[in-house]
Amino acid sequence: MMWSHGPHWGMMGGSGSYGAFDMLLWPIVLIAIIVGVVWFMRKDGSQDIQFMPRRRSTGLDVLEERYDRGEIGRDEYLAKKRDIEG
Repeated sequence: MMWSHGPHWGMMGGSGSYGAFDMLLWPIVLIAIIVGVVWFMRKDGSQDIQFMPRRRSTGLDVLEERYDRGEIGRDEYLAKKRDIEG
């Protein structure tokens, strides 16, 4: 028995009534997936930057070295550190 009437639900949209819709839908879905992957990758990378430690100024490095060598005392070190950090 042959089913020649009624909707034909096949891989290509049946009788062709959904052909134009399928032709537009799949490229849109593909573009949306690509945009989503790119957005996720960029978002993931930007989070790493937010959590990176802030680069310290060379002023603090020099101050710590002077304190370590004993050139300045604790009180002077703490006062200058507050000044540098603002």
